[in-house]
Amino acid sequence: MVVAVDGTSGSGKSSTCRLVAERLGLRYLDTGAMYRAVAWWMLQHDVNIYDVDEVAARAHEPLLESGTDPLRPTITLDGVDVSVEIRSEAVNAAVSPVSTVPAVRARLVDLQRATIGEGGIVVEGRDIGSVVWPDAGLKIYLTADPAARARRRAAEAGTHDVAATQESLLNRDRIDSARTVAPLVMPDGAVHVDSTHLSLDEVVDVVVGLATAPADVAP
Repeated sequence: MVVAVDGTSGSGKSSTCRLVAERLGLRYLDTGAMYRAVAWWMLQHDVNIYDVDEVAARAHEPLLESGTDPLRPTITLDGVDVSVEIRSEAVNAAVSPVSTVPAVRARLVDLQRATIGEGGIVVEGRDIGSVVWPDAGLKIYLTADPAARARRRAAEAGTHDVAATQESLLNRDRIDSARTVAPLVMPDGAVHVDSTHLSLDEVVDVVVGLATAPADVAP
């Protein structure tokens, strides 16, 4: 089985996917962490992240590996775990421009497809069901209203500035939805799950229920 979960920033994809993978005994892949890792690498190597040609010229250099244990997902660059570093504010600002570069997306999509392999995995991102693995057995499009997403993300970050957090999320939505290559869309055949008024456990129950439903009643 391949469960593909796409959706907007702050809608709860990571927490949901890790718990779904754990409950179903599947592997887990956070493709967003891969883009964050490349963005962090570019910053560390003084690459102008707004220069598409410069980013593209170096997109092949980072040695990137993603751990798929849902209980302890890891992301390493050149053999060093950067799971903490890629969650910095600097990376938050850099990941959108880096992820729009076609050469970056092409390389990471190849890595993602290789990791998915024969399946048995829950994969989260913004183009999984539409581009990376359109034949996924279950495709979920997870969203929440902007206010709910901002409250959750602000709580995670330990900030009280919910308004600024919401504007940042909406800006990320605009960039992801407008990019030329693999824009954020609801994939064909995906089930739309709105988590605005659902707890994390309730969202997980919904996805697990869809994944384990008999074929003749599955969406």
